[in-house]
This record gives sequence, C-alpha cells and structure tokens, in this order.
Amino acid sequence: MSTAAPDPAGAGSRAIFAAMDPQLLIGLVLAVALGLFVWGYWRYDLVALMTLIACVALGLVPADGAFAGFSHPAVVTVAAVLVLSRALGTAGVVDIMGGWLGRIGERPLVQAALLTLLVAVFSAFMNNVGALALLLPVAIRIARDGGFPASRLLMPLAFGSLLGGMTTLIGTPPNIIIASYRETSLDQAFGMFDFAPVGVAVMAAGLVLLMVLPRFVLPDRRGEAAPDDLFDIGGYLLELRVDEDSDLIGETQRALEPVLAEKLDGMLVGLRRNGQRSLPQHGNQQIREGDVLVVQADPEKVQAAAEGLGLKLDVDEELAVSLEAADDELVTMEAVVLPDGRIAGHDLRSLALPRRFGVVVLAVARQGQRVSQRLSRIRFRGGDVLLLQGDREALSEATSQLGCLPLADRELSLGAPRKLFIGLGLFLFAIAAVVAGLAPVQIALTAAAAGVVLGGVINLRQAYSAIDWPVIILLGAMIPVGQAFEASGAAASLTAVLLEVGTELPPVVILGALLLTAMLLSDLINNASAAVLLAPIAVALAHSLNVSPDPFLMAVAIGASCAFLTPIGHQSNTLVMGPGGYRFSDYARLGLPLQILVFCLGLPMLLLVWPF
Repeated sequence: MSTAAPDPAGAGSRAIFAAMDPQLLIGLVLAVALGLFVWGYWRYDLVALMTLIACVALGLVPADGAFAGFSHPAVVTVAAVLVLSRALGTAGVVDIMGGWLGRIGERPLVQAALLTLLVAVFSAFMNNVGALALLLPVAIRIARDGGFPASRLLMPLAFGSLLGGMTTLIGTPPNIIIASYRETSLDQAFGMFDFAPVGVAVMAAGLVLLMVLPRFVLPDRRGEAAPDDLFDIGGYLLELRVDEDSDLIGETQRALEPVLAEKLDGMLVGLRRNGQRSLPQHGNQQIREGDVLVVQADPEKVQAAAEGLGLKLDVDEELAVSLEAADDELVTMEAVVLPDGRIAGHDLRSLALPRRFGVVVLAVARQGQRVSQRLSRIRFRGGDVLLLQGDREALSEATSQLGCLPLADRELSLGAPRKLFIGLGLFLFAIAAVVAGLAPVQIALTAAAAGVVLGGVINLRQAYSAIDWPVIILLGAMIPVGQAFEASGAAASLTAVLLEVGTELPPVVILGALLLTAMLLSDLINNASAAVLLAPIAVALAHSLNVSPDPFLMAVAIGASCAFLTPIGHQSNTLVMGPGGYRFSDYARLGLPLQILVFCLGLPMLLLVWPF
C-alpha cells in the first residue's frame, strides 16, 4: 500500500492564499490592522510589525524588501527631528521662552493664551510631544497661580501643539510622509513651507477658538482633582514603631513588604532609625527594635492589625508623616507618565524603584482622581500622575529613565551659551539649506542631528533616547504595507468604487470627503498610519478626476493632524489626560467645534492655495 508524501508544512495554506486576489488579501490585512489599531490592546508599533509580517507571509511584500521602509526618507527625517528637538530643549531654547512668558504681565489668562501660541510655534519646528512636555510644567504653574483649574488650559495646550505641527514640513510625521509620497509619485516633494499657507490660517483661527471656548465647554475639575488635594496623603502615611516583642525583628525589608501588603493592605515607604529617615531601598536591611516604619495604608485597617505584628500605631497628628514633615533631603514630586514611557505597562514590583533609584511612589492619580487600588497592583498607563518621593538627584534620574515628566515647578534648565549657539545655529542652518534647495530635508536634518552630538549639545545616549522608537517602527513597517496597498491595485479599485458612488459629485465634494475621512481616522489610529493609508487613495482620486493631486495630498496632511476628538488619537492628548483630570468624552467638547472650524476653513483654503 503506497501513501502520498506529505506536503511541506503550510504549502496548502500558501497555495490557497496565492490563488486569492492580492487586492482582497491586502484589504483583509488592512481591515484587521485597522481594527487592532482602534482596539488598542497591543501598541501600534507591534500591530504595524504584525501587519508587515502578514504581508510578507502572503506574498504581498517581497521578503528582501520587507524592511526597506526603515531607510525611507520619511523615517530618517522623523528620527532627525526628534534628536534636534531634544537638543533644542537641552540647549535651553524653550526654557528661555518660558522665562520670558513669566514676565509678560500677571494676568493668568493672557499668559495662558501666549503659552498656547508658544507651543504652536515650537511645534512647527520640533516634535509636538516634545514641545508640549517642555511647556506643560509652565502651564500647570500658571493654572495654580491663577487659581483656575488646569483642565481649562491643558487640553487647549495639547490641541495647540497639533495645530502648530501642520504648518511646516517637519512639524509632524504626516507632513513628512505626504511630502515623501509626492516625491515618489510626482518626482517632486513639498517644500519646507509649502504647508504654511493653509496650515497657518487654520492654526490662527484654531488658536483664537482655543483662547475663547475652553471656559465655556471644558469641565471644571476643581472639585474632583484640584492640585492641592489630589494627593492629600497625610492621613494615609502612618508611623508604626517596632515593639521589643515584635515578630518582625530580624526580618529584612524585602521580606517585610509582602507581610505589610497582606496584613495591613499597606506599603512600606520609609524607615526611621535613630532619628534619621531613609527610603526602603536596601532590601536586605534588617528590622530592629525601636525602628519606626513609615507605611502607606488605611488607618482603620492598620489599627486593627498592627498589634498582632508587634507594631504600635501612633495616631498623634504631630507624629503623622506628611509631605511637610519629610526630611529636607527627601522631596516630593508630581510626574506624569509619558504615553510611551518605559514605566507604562509595568507595576511597582517589577520596577523596584526604591532599590534601583531610591525613589518611592506614594500615590497614583488617573483621569483626575486618586487611584484607591493597592499600589503594588496598579499597572501604570500613559497619562497617569504619580506622587514620587526621594532626593532631588534620584528623582531626576528616575523620571528621566522611566519616561515620566515632572509636573512641579522646575528651575529653568538653561544650557550654556555655547550649547545654545551650536544647537540653534545648526538647526537654523539646516532649515535654510532645505529652503534654499541645497540639500534634501533628510540629509540636512541628519547632518544637524550629528552636529549637535559632535558639538556636545547632547550626548549619544540622549540622542538615542530622544528618538520615539515606537513611531519609527510604525513608519518603517507601514510604508512597505502602504506600497503594497498601491501596487496591488487595491487603492485604485477603492478609488473607483468611491467615484462610482459619487458619480455626480463635483471634485470639491470628494476633496471634502477625503479631508473629513482623514480627520476621523486620525482620531482612532496613529496619524502617521492614517497618512500612509490615505496618500495613495488621494493621488488615485486626483488622477481619476483629472485634477491636480496637490490639494488631495494636502487634505490628507491637514486631516491627519486633527486628532481632536479622543485622547488616543495623538500622544499630546494622552499626555494631558491625567494632569487635566479629563475623561474620554471631554475631548469632544472642545475637539468637535475645533474640527468643524478646521474643516470649514481648511477646505476653501485648500482650493485657494492649491487649485484643481
């Protein structure tokens, strides 16, 4: 009896997929990818990589060209802009502007308006999130000094960073992608300031709205998350003295932590010995008689269980541990978790902050309300606000390495005059070279990025840490997918369907529909992904209508920068969610009027500046 030799593993499946229409395959892959982007369970860079691998496995992207996207000019340009943004911040350019802002009168609302304008201007030439992060502490100080809730200021600040980014080639990744796509399809890229005529008009109108409307539409979170009482933890930090008969004597601090968590539902945040307060960073240090344990816990639970552990609870208010009673060497700091910070997705046990940095987390707030869950069980998210305690140097190192942004008033970190001269000079020289046509944008900016490292403005470690690697992975992976979407004919087929549906519609209506689609898509997925997916459709629509593709490409660029309806559409929105105490639905209160304004003004401006 003879048996047929088994097929190689997966041969049957590959044959089935090979027989399928490539347009159908790429459509299915992109539909799944879009669903995963919106779902948000996996981060967008991982979704992009999985999409690329799926396209390679299905034969839609050749294996030898799978990673060609990482050498694409758009990817290189984005990386260079991020490095230069860090250099400008280190050199003190933005801090100088922030210092000037503090001298312009004493009216908080005037300062807030100027601050929103300032973040928009800086976002035109540096990373949106970087500009926002540098000015966010200034905004919080203005809100506190002015006695009004930060919720009225922080969302306009985030939206201002998005509006500013749409005005120049390097202001935001979608602009870089659209310019590169135009060069690929039409042999000429958009210039540095080709985005300005439409972008500046939209930005100016948007800033006026952001200065007037927030007080009427944004929620007043003063009662729920006022800065002064968000982390009112004095009543939750308690001193427990170790009695002579305590079973804890001789135990290490590391062994003590799970006991306190189980018995007291608390967490060890400090230790007093011989009148000296220290943080629990030495895990092998043994507990002695007379030690005073500083525990964060509910006083009622501690009072019921402390005696069984041989601990004496002192509820005298003068001995209660509070922020004001901390030793001079120990300071507290509020910090927000950046959307892609290293701490995001981790809990306290895996981070081991006391042992690694000598820093403890005293409290966590999310969407403007303190998290009541046990700290050791909290997985941090982008936008969470943490109350940290440690010495100043340790706090600075911890926030930098973990991807957190200090929110407390900070001293101006002015760079040396030499750094300021080199950093700003190289940046301006690169911009001038691009405008004059002396070098492509990716070459000029990469040369400037190398120059700021060679000139000592930042070091190599700072340069690499400045690069937003998830965005780089996203772009590098999605560019070949976008090329496959076009090469398979799927973009042309989709365009044909759209034109058939709107057979009798004039080009201006189709242009408006494309602008609206880009705006809505950017609210759900990363704006760079929206630009990659819609760019080929924009050109195909223009060719089918026998009109110039420029207004259609510009419509995608403008729309992709309008992620105003949700906190997930752009990292700037996520960054202010925690400090501002915003809920998901709050963004539409201000974002919807802003999107309507952008659409109503942007469409006629596109037709005026970039006619058919």
